[in-house]
Amino acid sequence: MERVITTLSPEVRDLLDQVVVVVQEEPPLDARGDHEDLFGLYQGVPITERGSGYTLALPDQITIFMGPLERACETRSELDEQIRITVLHELGHHLGYDEDGLDALGLT
Repeated sequence: MERVITTLSPEVRDLLDQVVVVVQEEPPLDARGDHEDLFGLYQGVPITERGSGYTLALPDQITIFMGPLERACETRSELDEQIRITVLHELGHHLGYDEDGLDALGLT
């Protein structure tokens, strides 16, 4: 994970300084008791939705789920690329992009 993050541009790494990035093996269970098929999850308030009263909040968090990523990728380079895309996708949510906006950027 750290190896992938170090390959991101300095500008993107600066944006990541504003969020906590954690790695978990599996995503949460869905209503059927199965693990959701998520690569990543953003939790927080996007920058575009913060007002002047936004203070004393916990840091935003990006969680990367290695189990689904590893199952979806056949090679180490494919896994690294998908981790990079997932981090950028979740960071996009932090910046205020919705799924359509991220899709337009090629981050889906």
